[in-house]
Amino acid sequence: MTNSSIEQASNSGEILIVDTDLERAKSLQRLLAFIKYPADTVTPLQLVEMDKESLDPYLSIFTINDDSVRSFFLEINKKNKCLYPLVVVAYKQQLDDQNVVVHLPYITALCFEADYYSLSQVLDNIKNHNKRERRLTNCACQNLIGRSPAITFINHMIEQVADTTASVLISGESGTGKEVIARNIHAQSNRADKPFIPINCGAIPSDLLESELFGHEKGAFTGAISSRQGRFELAEGGVIFLDEIGDMPLAMQVKLLRVLQEHTYEKVGGNRTNKTNVRVIAATHRRLEDLIKEGKFREDLYYRLNVFPIEISPLRERRDDIPLLINELIERIEKNSRGSVRLTRNAIKMLSLYDWPGNVRELANLIERLAILYPLNVVDVKELPEKYISGDFDTAKFDKTALDSSGKIEGADLALLPEEGIDMKQHLTSIEVSLIEQALNETNNVVARAATLLHMRRTTLVEKMRKYEIVR
Repeated sequence: MTNSSIEQASNSGEILIVDTDLERAKSLQRLLAFIKYPADTVTPLQLVEMDKESLDPYLSIFTINDDSVRSFFLEINKKNKCLYPLVVVAYKQQLDDQNVVVHLPYITALCFEADYYSLSQVLDNIKNHNKRERRLTNCACQNLIGRSPAITFINHMIEQVADTTASVLISGESGTGKEVIARNIHAQSNRADKPFIPINCGAIPSDLLESELFGHEKGAFTGAISSRQGRFELAEGGVIFLDEIGDMPLAMQVKLLRVLQEHTYEKVGGNRTNKTNVRVIAATHRRLEDLIKEGKFREDLYYRLNVFPIEISPLRERRDDIPLLINELIERIEKNSRGSVRLTRNAIKMLSLYDWPGNVRELANLIERLAILYPLNVVDVKELPEKYISGDFDTAKFDKTALDSSGKIEGADLALLPEEGIDMKQHLTSIEVSLIEQALNETNNVVARAATLLHMRRTTLVEKMRKYEIVR
């Protein structure tokens, strides 16, 4: 197929069929046309000549499990950080053998012998997948960062439960990211365009919690000079996030149980029953099972909330995620124009040895503090606060950044290359400015000596200082 014919094909159909057998492809094309889904056909060889822009208009791509197709989509998905709505098509006996299709990044499978009903189901799966991808693209919430098995599993759990109406109970230590999980469930659900209303049950006095949740009428109590909406009313159609549910008083637990069972509530001081369509996601850092035994939490409410439990591990149990988290936290600081900072490999190793009792929240606070203390600088082990320096780490040999024979700075690289890439020119500029300033500081602003430290000519350093407006 020529480039012009590829361009023509990409603008004419909703489905792209990739097959080595033209007659077989035409047969599937006719079936799709019958149910009002126009399709184009290409061979695997023609497919690999196409670019991302040519594929984007398609609702889905139906393909055989060909080696060239597999490598093409693995590469393009890696580059573009997305999963194309790919349907693998094979004979029934091939689909029964999982090894045949396991390495192809597809969202569903279809056999060549498919009937109208089977094909309709596949197309419904594609539509649901595309809706979710659009929601994720438009999602402004923070992602759950990490590649550890624990985080991978939680992301899978979020995908599974997002489009249901099930109540979710998220448990984990303080600072692990329970609200981030809740917001991602909301963002990936069919309620994404409706409100997400959080409330911390432990931060509100028990005598005010009912009014906060359900609202109150004018004159309901002293100081109620006007009626007020509660969180359930504000969250109508969306999600209410009940953080620290374990701190909710028993009297309020009874009223919350009624909302979960009957989907109704009354405002404080009111006599009208209000219906509610709100999904409940709760979170706690406490063991609710222990609170039940102590008589501090209702067992019936626990089972209503714990329809779909998600438990997030503390940061000390997923240390491999720390470099990725550091990159993400630095990127957020830069996006919010609050400065920037870089950490050496040794500094990151040191932080990975720390137990992080405050979890991700404590790590975020540290990175922001370092960005304030060392703006646009590279932080090594010796710049870290003392509490983060482990006795198991030999700090003596890291007291001074060394240059190896190639002239590279040992350990002065990024933690890891972010998945979405980085503006290398801007990053290298900030590193260069930081090193020039460090060299000048160490030589009491003697430019010739600073140039020697940086292995460059004095005139070159002067030019760079002028370029970056470094005045000494």
